[in-house]
Amino acid sequence: MSPESTGQNEHHISVLRRRFRAWRGNRPFWAGLFTILGGLPIAYFPYASLKLGNMTLAMSTTAGAGSLIIGVLLVTLGLTMWFHHIVRVFAGVAAILLALVSIPVANIGGFVIGFLFSLVGGALSISWARGEPEDADGTPPAGRTHEEHSADALHGPVTVPQQQGAAFGTAADADGGSHRAG
Repeated sequence: MSPESTGQNEHHISVLRRRFRAWRGNRPFWAGLFTILGGLPIAYFPYASLKLGNMTLAMSTTAGAGSLIIGVLLVTLGLTMWFHHIVRVFAGVAAILLALVSIPVANIGGFVIGFLFSLVGGALSISWARGEPEDADGTPPAGRTHEEHSADALHGPVTVPQQQGAAFGTAADADGGSHRAG
């Protein structure tokens, strides 16, 4: 083995773990997971039945179809956050609205469990922003401080307009703006 071939000694699980970590870091992973976990109880509880000895307790309501639609849409929005993260703001707003609609429609939002998970997932999706890569020493690229980098991320780079004669009343503007040679 040569010292250049470092990949041959790595275990497959650590390689898969690193790939998953890189995939997870480029998208609102936790937002999608919370939204999916919120959609499952909302869709499941209206069709569930609980057996207590010889007695069956059915939790089905007249809004079973509405609960199923809301749950399936929340799961779809969670998957959208994972695989099409460009529309993360839309998916987050839609998840929050569906979570709010699930309170009167779907057994108090899946007995509040689905409501809370979907609400948190939508909020995480709206607030997610792609991170900037850092150097090995933990500073942002080009030796900038975190404060400078944060200011540019919020407001964009500061640009100074170029000085032009007419705008600043310079000597070139003294003769009415006409420039004559010679």
